[in-house]
Amino acid sequence: MRSRVRRASSAHSVVIDLLGHPEGVLEGGPLSAPMPKVVPPRTQGDVIAGLCTHLHRDHTDAGALAEALRPDGRVLHPASFGGDDHENLWTLQGDRELDERDLTRQPMGYWETVTIGPFTIAAVPAVDTLGDPQVSWAVEAGGKRVLHLGDSMFHGYWWRAAHRFGPFDAVLTPINGPTVCFPHCQPPSPYPASLDSRQAAVAARLLGAKVVVPMHYDGFHIDTFYHTQPDELPRFLDAASGETYEVAALEQGEHLTL
Repeated sequence: MRSRVRRASSAHSVVIDLLGHPEGVLEGGPLSAPMPKVVPPRTQGDVIAGLCTHLHRDHTDAGALAEALRPDGRVLHPASFGGDDHENLWTLQGDRELDERDLTRQPMGYWETVTIGPFTIAAVPAVDTLGDPQVSWAVEAGGKRVLHLGDSMFHGYWWRAAHRFGPFDAVLTPINGPTVCFPHCQPPSPYPASLDSRQAAVAARLLGAKVVVPMHYDGFHIDTFYHTQPDELPRFLDAASGETYEVAALEQGEHLTL
């Protein structure tokens, strides 16, 4: 399941890590893999903000954002760390395509907060496996608080995030914990590139989540470059079985009302 979520309040909605054209992720390169299924937002063309946890192409789909956003909508994403094209290899495509679509962009620094319509949106620090800028998005509206973890690795910001922006009615967490090997990040790390099942179960506990929505599983698998393990969801359900929070394992396109 890909990390696409819609948060609605009254007549307004935002999307996070919207993926509408997954074939573009590997377009123009030598790699190939089965593409995940995606569904468009119910408010297609009337979304007031598109939030990107980071600028990797599978989390920043400029074409899908252009279709989803209303004319005065904007794209929020983490601010750049600077550096040369070698350092930023995995963000160049997403960054370029946002400019090509002429989308209004608002870079956000760690802990920065903005209000858009009825939504209060905060950029919570996250850790990207390739060292690229990444945030988790804390979104509050209508008395409800949601935290979307993108595809962050395990880190130590959980308690501070819960203190500043909790309690969280729902936390959306990656669970697949792949290992990756990319040419510009050598030698490769043997550790999970995003939260695996056990790490996700613990992170949700530390965040004080009421409901946990597992995501970022049953997606890409590319031999040598992006290696995943089978039974990602069952392994997470087992890891979370003793926790006090509720797990909402949603089907593709299914919605959760908080």
